[in-house]
Amino acid sequence: MEQRIVSFLPSATEILYELGVGDRVLAVTHECNYPSDTKSKPKVIHSVFNPQKMTSQEIDNKVVDLMKTGRDIYVLDEKVLKNANPNLIVAQGICEVCSPFTKEINKAVALLKDKPEVLILDPKNLDDILDNISEIGRKVGKISKAQSFVSDLRARIKTIQHISKGARPKVLCIEWLDPLFTAGHWVPQMVEIAGGINGISVTGEQSRRMDLDEVVKFDPDIIVLMPCGFDINRTLQEYDRIADKEKWKSLRSVKQSQVYAVNANEYFSKPGPRTITGLEILAKIINPDTFRDLQVPKNSILKIESDV
Repeated sequence: MEQRIVSFLPSATEILYELGVGDRVLAVTHECNYPSDTKSKPKVIHSVFNPQKMTSQEIDNKVVDLMKTGRDIYVLDEKVLKNANPNLIVAQGICEVCSPFTKEINKAVALLKDKPEVLILDPKNLDDILDNISEIGRKVGKISKAQSFVSDLRARIKTIQHISKGARPKVLCIEWLDPLFTAGHWVPQMVEIAGGINGISVTGEQSRRMDLDEVVKFDPDIIVLMPCGFDINRTLQEYDRIADKEKWKSLRSVKQSQVYAVNANEYFSKPGPRTITGLEILAKIINPDTFRDLQVPKNSILKIESDV
């Protein structure tokens, strides 16, 4: 039977293309933009609001309001879904805010006459992310290719993990700026592998709101700004909202110009293969001398100079 796939998850779309079955993907979400071919695919999911025209605080307020009132964050395009008529839907169980969740998945299955198989991915750390690649490989008949791909990614992780790094600085990764959120899920593990001491958040746990006083108490040596779904330019726009706060200016990392913005949308927010590139980016930030020769994508890191 011809495989017809609908992806509700950008990282799954990326994996499907890496495994050479991008032609089987008939519909994707509005957030699927990698590789570039996905931009022309029919969009089966859309957000009910446009975050590009809103501040971080406005986005947070909108999401909180939608969730409190039981309204949808995402809209399912029934016509696109029925035209695709998938026999496999790949979705996620990580975060109700970040991607279509149980409600959208159940609705999609109910709309289809021929019930598709549904593969739910719920990665909590790097091992889970690699396991997801293998799992998708099994579902699409690309077991060998998936194994080879995972082996290459695992070798890159081990390269970072086993290099002697010396001192371990305290690192805080921030997933949202207004209000402040810690970066949870796989990010704390990435920090530890890259040679830092992760602060406030815990591997496998969801990102959560945090108070600026928690940051002051931890007083990190390095702060990495990775707002969910943002690139560096968008992060800098939002950073101005906290940069003038006196408590923020009191932080050692701020005074010493050890605050970095990274391209979160490409390398940190989505639990796919490029998360390993995110690990390499963190390694260069945390141990710049040790990883001086490590190549990372252009414009993936920006050091924010202090004016304190």
